[in-house]
Amino acid sequence: MKSNNRNRKKNNIGRKILAILLLVVLGILGYIFFQYNQGVKIAEENGDVAQADPEEKHEEFNGADIKNTLGKVNVLLLGIDTRGEEKARTDTIMIAQYDPKNETAKLVSLMRDIYVEIPGYQNYKINTAYFLGGPELLRQTILHNFGIDLHYYAIVDFKGFETLIDTLAPNGIEIEVEKEMSEYIDVTLYPGVQKLNGKELLGYARFRQDAEGDFGRVRRQQKVIKTLRDELISFNGITKLPKLVGTVQPYLDTNISRLEMMGVLKDLILNTPEDIQTLRIPLDNSFVDSSYPHAGAVLEIDMEQNKQALDAFLNDNNGTLTTTPAIE
Repeated sequence: MKSNNRNRKKNNIGRKILAILLLVVLGILGYIFFQYNQGVKIAEENGDVAQADPEEKHEEFNGADIKNTLGKVNVLLLGIDTRGEEKARTDTIMIAQYDPKNETAKLVSLMRDIYVEIPGYQNYKINTAYFLGGPELLRQTILHNFGIDLHYYAIVDFKGFETLIDTLAPNGIEIEVEKEMSEYIDVTLYPGVQKLNGKELLGYARFRQDAEGDFGRVRRQQKVIKTLRDELISFNGITKLPKLVGTVQPYLDTNISRLEMMGVLKDLILNTPEDIQTLRIPLDNSFVDSSYPHAGAVLEIDMEQNKQALDAFLNDNNGTLTTTPAIE
């Protein structure tokens, strides 16, 4: 009799614990949904009209089935500046990988001048694939040349980046500016540690009118993302994360559904990666500058070396290649 009473008490305790855990999860999901909608309302109040409903797929994208992965999610991140143009080349090409199981995040920057084979076309710079066939042709191009397939895409207009920064940190993001910068970025920046607003930080990340050219721009982009990561994992950033996604929605085109997006946000809040590992393709000493009449100045890379490095980085395959160190 006593044994039965003990079992009933244990079962009651177990049910209470499960009920509490369920309430916690529902509370988190409710908070995410509320904050997300608050962000959407902010965008609407600012007069922004959504470019894309996350429940619709405005761009063709036949990405890999997420069910066939080991939990890692590969997202093609594209930054564009349409400036009113109907078609635009993407200014920024990145592959972002999130592994909720191991709580890791990785980011690969693909330099836009890499000379590659574009399926169905002659060889061009890799960013031309987006101009010719949108994110789907770019996905095919990355798969054809590097053997990496992607699950989702996300295209963010640069205005969305500015809005995200100003929502996350109204007083600006602290970063060290290495030199005076002004050409073709619509702002003037001066050397020194300072807090930059959205427009200024975007200008810093896009500047390339110096001896480093695109290599400097990629380095600064990864530096900015590392800095943003620190801000996002702070208490202020974590609590604002759903609102940030909602605020940037008018400038976002993606095939990630709202439900999937809420799930990723939940995982990021509960299992925040300690760091973002970064890689630049091409690797140092694996390319030469070249030029073609139809493509202009390009980077001709050692495709096999860079392909192996990318596979080792994203798929944790052991290799003998040395990759570009992550920015600390």
